[in-house]
Amino acid sequence: MSDLIRQAAALVDEARSVTVLTGAGISTDSGIPDFRGPQGVWTKDPAAEKASNIRHYVSDPELRRRNWERRARGELWRDVVPNNGHRALVSLEARLKLHTLVTQNVDELHQRAGSSPDLVVEIHGTTRKVGCLSCDWGDDMEVVLARVRAGEADPDCPQCGGILKSATVSFGQSLDPQALRRAEKAAKECDLFLAIGSSLSVYPINETVSMAKIAGAKLVILNAEPTPYDRWADVIIRDSIGDVLPQIVGAEPATA
Repeated sequence: MSDLIRQAAALVDEARSVTVLTGAGISTDSGIPDFRGPQGVWTKDPAAEKASNIRHYVSDPELRRRNWERRARGELWRDVVPNNGHRALVSLEARLKLHTLVTQNVDELHQRAGSSPDLVVEIHGTTRKVGCLSCDWGDDMEVVLARVRAGEADPDCPQCGGILKSATVSFGQSLDPQALRRAEKAAKECDLFLAIGSSLSVYPINETVSMAKIAGAKLVILNAEPTPYDRWADVIIRDSIGDVLPQIVGAEPATA
């Protein structure tokens, strides 16, 4: 175990209340690519990026039909499962140290790893669920995909006839104010903030880092690349999340 990992593990041991922010980097070991990298979702499929813009999504029925068809074929993160990084964070909850787990990811892998849904804040929503853009109807994504597989090219809301979309925050949409308030509250109330696999470049959730530091929390950043908040960090680690995070939080990596 390196000195940096020991330092980070000591901060976890000393902490009474830990807030975690995770980004795309924690899910890459599960086979989920980032969006803009060389093998990114949007790099390989520019139409998918266009579908992530709410203006295009609402105004272009053909774009929606292609999007639903792609989802119905199961091409989006087929068979992905949580990895050691996701599983490691469950131990923070077991140790009664986890305040809140804020994630920028939309894959629900934290919950599937065993993290309590009540402690997870999905700041950008989830692609595992679907909602109506005109009313409050929502359901599991598979409910709507079954309709697509049965022949509905652009399924509408069963409640009001409105446009359906994955329950994610697209470009041009606002974050859920309640989710953002929970994230900010968690940042201000913790004594240790773990930023894991995030570039910390997306506003406004990146500002929770400075909120935590201003409130007196220690900061550990675990990310492959430098971030704008590295100067605030008490410990910075560049190693593999799946290898390092279990050591930091006191969890043994799964062998399966």
